[in-house]
Amino acid sequence: MTTTAPRDEQLWSRCDGCASLLYRKRLRRNLDVCPECGSHARLDAPDRVAQLADPDSFVPLPDRAVRVDPIEFVDELPYPHRLGAARAATGLDEAVLCGTARLGGHPVALAVMDFRFLGGSLGSAVGELITRTAERALADGIPLVLVTASGGARMQEGALSLMQMATVSQALAGMREAGLLTVSVVTDPTYGGVAASFATNTDLVLAESGARLGFAGPRVIRQVTGATLPEGFQTAEYLLRHGQVDMVVPRHALRGRLAALLAAAEAGRRPPETASAPRPPVTAPTVTARPDRDPWETVRTARHPGRPTTLDYLETAFDGFVELHGDRLGADCPAVVGGIARLDGRPVMVIGHQKGHTTAELVTRNFGMASPAGHRKALRLMRLAARLRLPVVTLVDTPGADPGVSAEQQGQAAAIAENILALTVLPTPVVAVVTGEGGSGGALALAVADRVLMLEHAVYSVISPEGCAAILWPDSSAAPQAARALRLTGADLCRLGVVDELVPEPRPAAHSDPGGAAELLRAAVAANLAPLLTVPPATLVRRRRQRFRRFGAARSAGPSPAGGRAEVA
Repeated sequence: MTTTAPRDEQLWSRCDGCASLLYRKRLRRNLDVCPECGSHARLDAPDRVAQLADPDSFVPLPDRAVRVDPIEFVDELPYPHRLGAARAATGLDEAVLCGTARLGGHPVALAVMDFRFLGGSLGSAVGELITRTAERALADGIPLVLVTASGGARMQEGALSLMQMATVSQALAGMREAGLLTVSVVTDPTYGGVAASFATNTDLVLAESGARLGFAGPRVIRQVTGATLPEGFQTAEYLLRHGQVDMVVPRHALRGRLAALLAAAEAGRRPPETASAPRPPVTAPTVTARPDRDPWETVRTARHPGRPTTLDYLETAFDGFVELHGDRLGADCPAVVGGIARLDGRPVMVIGHQKGHTTAELVTRNFGMASPAGHRKALRLMRLAARLRLPVVTLVDTPGADPGVSAEQQGQAAAIAENILALTVLPTPVVAVVTGEGGSGGALALAVADRVLMLEHAVYSVISPEGCAAILWPDSSAAPQAARALRLTGADLCRLGVVDELVPEPRPAAHSDPGGAAELLRAAVAANLAPLLTVPPATLVRRRRQRFRRFGAARSAGPSPAGGRAEVA
């Protein structure tokens, strides 16, 4: 926003986005977001702290910025003169304001950059202050929130400014090793060395609406490559589509979103018995799974377009879902959704395949068939859950992994393999639920779990009946026969020990009463998760390995392994 004239600068501002003339007080009440076009004006660090921190809770760190001029740099002015002018203009010692505060009642360490101070450039003093803030967070055992606004490393300090990328990253590594949450809030603009270090190597990366983020700026890219840049290039919304940020958050929602994430991280560090009181339990009907039901009928029911999806269950069986996006490598697969939610008051990481109900939704979500980016997104969230000590709940509903050419080019097999390996050693409870189709390796990539549940009318198989029929029968019309031979129903898989428990569905099936199905799923997941919460991580991993070790040929040839129940819970 720009002011109309010096004498009116306290009364009126002109929006840089739409050129509307705005009453300054109205603009401030709207958190410096244009009420006409939604353009977010840049905030200085003190204003940002005031918007995020609880009133009167911010305490600046006692450390003051050290005045440095390591290489005695001179351009048109000596570097110390530029520092002095920046301090006089901003009232700040350096390009970052650091301290501790409470945010939504949760303790947090804050480091907020200010673009007014030499373009928010990263020099030795800035790196030192942010590093000390991270070290304070580590010592206090509290999360760290970084708000970035920077043009990059500070050229006037030479290679020492470059080293700050590593210095701050090391401090964040210490936070990660301790299982303490780190969050970056990317504001406009964030480029260069800051973008390539602590703006993007935190646990979570939030981008304020309209923010721009990149290593090289658009002008440099155009000059070097001669390329025409795509519309919206490097904006927050562009980055979200390309898997670089977890979410884009408008300024008015930023404080609430951060508070929800901090609450989840704080609860994850509490003992299980201190979680909030659960909802009243649902008494599941104890009816035996129908052995006379035609497996092909079950396959068709599992594929019913009205069957609840992962997002449906997240709205009804869980509370407070905050979706996290992206694989951080260039894509955000729509066939996999995941994020932090609450189950009976306890935060959990929920990851699941997403199909849809209409043809348009199914196409958009690739029919729930995950690309390598989807598997990598799931892997990132699993590992984040383990660091934050959050249980993982997976909801499996896929005909299989994406079989396309691009998926193979991007390493589909390796992505699935890495997920299976990671789940094998993940040091946090994992409960998997096959809610619809459990198709081959794409399903197993989310289903190496301590407890594997299956909805009553779901299926789980090495291959689809149609695929099996096309390979082993004369043609795919033998799919019903293949479905019977594959033993893919819940009753069959409980007898084989692949599934631990069946979850009942409302009659005739989940699509007839999605709300009732969600309550039954919630009750089953909560009941199976509760005993796992107090098991030491090493014991969890050992038991999980033992669970899957029993599927070897020597065991498969004998009686069914203990543990599977062919009854609906």
